[in-house]
Amino acid sequence: MTRNTRRSFLTRYVWNQVGRCLKGFQEGLEEVRHQSDLDRFFESYESSYSLTLAYPDEILLETARQRGIKIEGRDKIDIVKELFLEHGGL
Repeated sequence: MTRNTRRSFLTRYVWNQVGRCLKGFQEGLEEVRHQSDLDRFFESYESSYSLTLAYPDEILLETARQRGIKIEGRDKIDIVKELFLEHGGL
């Protein structure tokens, strides 16, 4: 039978908190990596070719209008990024 002393309780508590802290840190790192990859993807028209240059302008703009995205006075890459992130992106 395990002795439930204050020392064993505190030891388990501390290790549990350290584990939760490390898990949160790892999740944060993964989120930053994901955001960095996404930013690099939309860095230029060449790197985001599959969504910007290969996608017909008429279809893209009509899709953006239907989704409620403002398109007037904006670059195509900004419209694509917003469409990607807010309406079906990662």
